[in-house]
Amino acid sequence: MARLSHGLLGALNLVTLLLSLPVLCAGVYFRMRAATECERALQLPVIAFGGALLVVSLVGLAGAWGHRGAATPFLWAYVVFMFLLVVAVFALTVFAFVVTNRGAGGAVSGRGYREYRLGDYSGWLQARIAEPETWRRVESCLSEARVCGGRPSDGAVGRDAKEFYKRHLSPIQSGCCKPPTRCGFRYVNATFWAAPGSGLSTTAAGDGDCRAWSNGMQVLCFECDACKAGVLETVKTKWKAVATVNIALLVLLVVVYTLGCCALRSNGGSRYFKDGARSPLSKRREDGEIETVSSSSKSATEASSPFSTATRRLVDIIQTAA
Repeated sequence: MARLSHGLLGALNLVTLLLSLPVLCAGVYFRMRAATECERALQLPVIAFGGALLVVSLVGLAGAWGHRGAATPFLWAYVVFMFLLVVAVFALTVFAFVVTNRGAGGAVSGRGYREYRLGDYSGWLQARIAEPETWRRVESCLSEARVCGGRPSDGAVGRDAKEFYKRHLSPIQSGCCKPPTRCGFRYVNATFWAAPGSGLSTTAAGDGDCRAWSNGMQVLCFECDACKAGVLETVKTKWKAVATVNIALLVLLVVVYTLGCCALRSNGGSRYFKDGARSPLSKRREDGEIETVSSSSKSATEASSPFSTATRRLVDIIQTAA
C-alpha cells in the first residue's frame, strides 16, 4: 500500500508538472504579445495558475519520490496545501451556485435576441458591477474589444431592420450596443438608432437607460443598466460552467489529498498515524514507568542486601564449626 500510494502520487504530480509548463509558457507568451491592457490582464490568472501548479507538482514529486527522511516535510507541506485547496474549491463552488441562481434574459416579441434587467441578478453581483472603478475597467475592455465595432462578423450587424431583429445577439451586444426595445427608438443601422419623432414617451423619459443611450461609438449604451446586466449574464454563464467543472475537480483533489495522507502515513510523517509507532507522550510515560520499575528494583535490592550478607556469614560460621 505504501509503494502504491507513493507511486500514484508521484505519477499524478508528474502529469500536472508536464501540464503546468505549456500553461505557464502560453500565459507569458500571450501576455507579451497582447495589444491592449485588458488582454494582458486576462493572462495574469493563467500565469498564476501555471506557476502555482508547477510549484505544487514539484513539492508533490519531492514528497512522493524523495528519500524517506527528507521527503516528510515536503509531504506535510503538500498535504496541508491540498487540504486548504479542497476547502477553498468547495467554498467557491457553493458560492458560485448561490450567486448565479438568479437572473435570466427576457424574450422580446418579434426579436431573435433577449434583453436583460440589472435588478434580476443577485445583490452581490449588482454591488460589484456598480462599483465605479470596476465598471470603468469593464467599459474600457468592451471598447477595446469592439463588441459593437460594426464588422461583418459581429452579431450586432444587419443589412436592414428586419434582418437585424432576427439576429441572435450575445448578452453584452444586446445590452450595450443598442437601446432597450421599451425606449421606442427606430433602427437605422447596427450602431445608429433614431429617437421617436414625437419624442420619448413619459415612461421612456423616466427610464435611465433610454436617457443614457447615445449614437456615439464611444458611448452607445455603455452607461446603461442593461449593459451591466448583459455583462452579469455573461459572468453568470461562465461561473456556472466553472462551478460545474469544479465538482469534478473537487473529486480529483479529494483523491489526491487521500493519496498524500496515505503516503505521509507510510512515510512515518506523524507518529500519531504511523502503524506500530508510539506517540512522544506514550513513549515518555513508558520510559517513566521503566525508570520507576528500575528504581524500585534497585531500591529493593539495596534494602535486602543487609539480610543477604547476614545469611552468608551464618552459613560460613556453621561450615567452620562443622
